[in-house]
Amino acid sequence: MYNAVSKNKRNTVIIFIVFFVIIAGLGWLAGYIYEDWMITTFVVVIAAIYALIQYFAAGSIAMSINGGREVTRKDASELIGVVKVLATNYGVPEPRVFIVDDPSINAFATGRNPAKSMVAVTTGLMDKLDRRELKAVLAHEMSHIKNYDILVSVIVFGLVSAIGMICDFAWRMSFMGRGGRDSSPVMMIFGLVGLILAPIIAALVKLALSRQREYLADASSVLTTRDIEGLAKALEKIKDNKTPMRRQNTSTEHLWFTSPLKEDGIFGRLFSTHPPIQKRIERLREINSEKAKKM
Repeated sequence: MYNAVSKNKRNTVIIFIVFFVIIAGLGWLAGYIYEDWMITTFVVVIAAIYALIQYFAAGSIAMSINGGREVTRKDASELIGVVKVLATNYGVPEPRVFIVDDPSINAFATGRNPAKSMVAVTTGLMDKLDRRELKAVLAHEMSHIKNYDILVSVIVFGLVSAIGMICDFAWRMSFMGRGGRDSSPVMMIFGLVGLILAPIIAALVKLALSRQREYLADASSVLTTRDIEGLAKALEKIKDNKTPMRRQNTSTEHLWFTSPLKEDGIFGRLFSTHPPIQKRIERLREINSEKAKKM
């Protein structure tokens, strides 16, 4: 748990390197096919600009996509009071607080570092959870800030968005051809395969980075609040709540406390960025049981 920060910073560097390798490779391929190396230069430059924008603005973009509305102590004194206490406990700057107008029970944290962090909760969470459960969920989200999970998450958000853009670009270029005279079958096939594989690749990238982090954040919440039952009860309420989220965006799914997407069927559960809620509850119950035996 204590190595999470350094590990997440390393993962961020690796993701950036992979991103540039993919972009440079695609740029080289396009330049080779169209016999114009200016295309390669153009793609790499745009990739660099895109990466910088994502690093500095991805958190705000993610918050905007999910409809977050910033609040002050005057608007939500209890919520901000809990966030302030948890920020002190975790030893991080107090994040900006947002509310998402949605009847489902959920929350997420984002930003590139603790000093630029943001945390959001839905109106459904505010209405349906008591203070104890609210604190447990927010402690989970604050651990993502403390451990720099938010940095990795916003970079993954940018990478997932980039994958879709790249494939769409390749598909469009396949119809342009060399100088507009004819289309390129190679680029057409590449674009078509990319369009098919893009959502699968995006899901696998998020899956590889998310599930274990959720278990770790649950554990951090329990260590900070000393309240296993608070988090378990919050998860039980979420499990029993059948209200779907109004805004469902696959590119930001991994940011949320629980997946906002429907997970029907084998493939839905297989590619979910979150562990099953029941398994998270069972893990917490096991910790509680072991703790009781030692007393």
